[in-house]
Amino acid sequence: MRYLPGILAMAAIVVASNILVQFLILDGLLTWGAFTYPLAFLVTDVVNRLHGPQAARRVVLAGFIVGVVCSLIGTQVMTEFGPAVALRVAVGSGTAFLVAQMLDVAVFDRLRGGDWWRAPLASTLIGSAVDTALFFTIAFSGAFAVFGPQANAAVIWAQDPAPFLLVGPMAPLWVTLAVADWGVKLALALIALIPFRLIVRQMQRHPA
Repeated sequence: MRYLPGILAMAAIVVASNILVQFLILDGLLTWGAFTYPLAFLVTDVVNRLHGPQAARRVVLAGFIVGVVCSLIGTQVMTEFGPAVALRVAVGSGTAFLVAQMLDVAVFDRLRGGDWWRAPLASTLIGSAVDTALFFTIAFSGAFAVFGPQANAAVIWAQDPAPFLLVGPMAPLWVTLAVADWGVKLALALIALIPFRLIVRQMQRHPA
């Protein structure tokens, strides 16, 4: 299978991100997982460029399955505050990943004939924005409480008011977390253009 390295890379990123999300930095504004997870878009775009959208979708599905397994394991690991992964967080994570990555594949394929940087940049920016909006809304928003009172109670801390980005007016904490996460994704979308160009050039010169 020509795109097996893509599947393995995606699986590694998903597993690493599920582990690193447990470690907070910048007074809880971000987690280390925020810096590894956006690399999933890089993997999807490289596979899409080299092997086409069908292969990219298969890589995305493999990552989704790995993510579901990680979430199921997390829901069974109990901490002093309850499950390590709350139900809402697990559903939000899986939904956001699948929708955003599939959108990334579609946008990339639509723009693949333009300048080399247009497809990966546009698809990653759009996919990242959708990913952030879906995940934080489903996982933490008080307006999205379809999972019932118990599930909502597990993430009630994210709905408490806090200074926006630690210095601004008061807003629900999850809004600050979403904006900070999106900012990291935007920065990495630009940085990822470099390895995207290098990897694609190398693979096209020396195909497996």
